[in-house]
Amino acid sequence: MTRSDHPGTAPDAALALVDQGLNASLERLFALLRIPSVSTQPEHAGDCRRAAEFLRDELAALGLDAAVRDTPGLPIVVAHDRAATEGPHVLFYGHYDVQPVDPLALWTTDPFEPVLVDGPNGRQIVARGASDDKGQVMTFLEALRAIRAADGHYPLRISILLEGEEESGGPSLRPFLDANREELRADFALICDTGMLNGGVPAVTTMLRGMVGEEITIRGADRDLHSGMFGNAARNPIAVLADILSDLRDAEGRVTLPGFYDGVTPVDPAVKAAWERIGGLGDADLLGPVGLSVPAGEAGFSALEQVWTRPTCEINGITGGYTGKGFKTVLPAEASAKVSFRLVAGQDPERIRAAFRAHVEARIPADCSVAFHAHGGSRASALPAGFPPLAQALAALTAEWGKDAAVIGSGGSIPVVRELQDALGIESLLIGFGLDDDRIHSPNEKYDLESFHRGTRSWVRVLYGLASA
Repeated sequence: MTRSDHPGTAPDAALALVDQGLNASLERLFALLRIPSVSTQPEHAGDCRRAAEFLRDELAALGLDAAVRDTPGLPIVVAHDRAATEGPHVLFYGHYDVQPVDPLALWTTDPFEPVLVDGPNGRQIVARGASDDKGQVMTFLEALRAIRAADGHYPLRISILLEGEEESGGPSLRPFLDANREELRADFALICDTGMLNGGVPAVTTMLRGMVGEEITIRGADRDLHSGMFGNAARNPIAVLADILSDLRDAEGRVTLPGFYDGVTPVDPAVKAAWERIGGLGDADLLGPVGLSVPAGEAGFSALEQVWTRPTCEINGITGGYTGKGFKTVLPAEASAKVSFRLVAGQDPERIRAAFRAHVEARIPADCSVAFHAHGGSRASALPAGFPPLAQALAALTAEWGKDAAVIGSGGSIPVVRELQDALGIESLLIGFGLDDDRIHSPNEKYDLESFHRGTRSWVRVLYGLASA
């Protein structure tokens, strides 16, 4: 049968089943949260496989052809709806691995024994992985469960890919995508690893920044020197480093590397106007909670614009000389800095890296040398303007939450988006229900019960909306 052979083509029945089955959905989520699938710790490799097998079994129970696929690292779960014959084909991506729980002493409950507690905005699920990403993954699976129970089928073609190394750099994912390109190719991807805006405003993240990481070490004399004996006469690598770093920005906050802004385009005025209509996104809202008040960076841009739409140059760490207790009058032999660049769409990571290295090398004086160490590089990604599924997703989210869904950016990077573009040639809709205070990667990670419940309802609406186009 095809979708048109069934009477259930609206979400109402499935939404009712989501509400009725909330307690059972929580039981399934809690069972997954109890598995300590920490990908960065080898002793949990067996737990990661258990989590993969748990999800395979859940997907099989939803009528999908599901399998645990081995990789050189941790397994990947793949599932397909083999019965589907019409509608757009979507690939849902999530991850089942979680961050380590350290420091354990700061947890108020066992991180792998999920509990429901009262929070300032209602009940909260507290456990490692509650928000990142098990709770988010399970909103999608529970939406599928309700749709299948209501209609006996799915309104569009579904494939699912759940990896187990997202929190440890994802080394196995790109080779897996390349090796299984034809099997995994879809019309577009759905990713649930992002968040909403405060105040219950649903959002689709359409802009992710890329990154370039560089570490530089400047060397002078062949040993640390006494500053009274050699001060002024010998080059001080810390001073050289400070001059180089201070030259990276001008008085207006712009990055001075030649060609740095090549390809950078201003944000769409309509999108900017929509942001201005949303409360809680002003400079004070973003900076106040961390004890700041004045936007730094480029003059003329709000704090929000600088985080979501502008490229950055940041100094992440400096070392050199004597940094222990007390005081030591030493002229150091070397000094180091870690520098990162967050990139926006249109920027080439390797061109930025080359420009940075040229900037440094041009400022190395006689008697000093410099060594570089690269720490990765990735392009930014931006959903093309007018991408048809975006409007359908926004309408579905607005219908569920009763507030206009927003198109937002993210200051961070989600490498899988670029990997799906490069390996499979598909764009991604990033729809998530996390909140800024979910404490992901930190002790006492939580996921609001409302995020889980209404996130599930949201996916029901989104899937029907995408199928109706």
